Amino acid sequence: MKTHNLAFIDVETTGLDPEKHELIEIGCVLARQVRQEGKGPSLEVLDEFEFKILPEHLETADPESLMINGYTPERWAAAIPLKEAMEKFSEKVRGASFVAHNVSFDLAFVDQAFKKSGVKNLMHYHKIDTISLAFAVLYDKPEVEKFSLRFLCEYFGIVNKDAHTALSDARATFEVYKKLLEKE
Repeated sequence: MKTHNLAFIDVETTGLDPEKHELIEIGCVLARQVRQEGKGPSLEVLDEFEFKILPEHLETADPESLMINGYTPERWAAAIPLKEAMEKFSEKVRGASFVAHNVSFDLAFVDQAFKKSGVKNLMHYHKIDTISLAFAVLYDKPEVEKFSLRFLCEYFGIVNKDAHTALSDARATFEVYKKLLEKE
């Protein structure tokens, strides 16, 4: 795991249920771990990308979810089909470990998208959850009452100007992870 690239991933969806709702945007910051003597790795960004995915069943979408992630037909005019997005995504993150803020949510939608599209997931099997890491590292800090991405960005002074877009939240997760590495 120490030699694998890390794929900081965030998704936007049409709701909260991966069996019912769809993945409509996936963002990623791909980083290489660089060994440092006597402390954790530094991270070197190798690539950043996002894919807007054409929804197939907007009739099952939760209107609140669409409002939060800013879905409009105009903003998704250049969206690509799920299979194409997952093929490109799988190649770009080949061998990388999946990192996300609330990894179980993002992973459930990504796994469902791989299953639905028939595309093979080429990622490494290890997963890292930045909420769990934040809980462990910041547990004794009385001023830390929440572990949401928004709260942690405020706590660490990280600007996430396009929150609830996949690439911006993936970038914020990457920055939170780096700050948490400094706290250990």
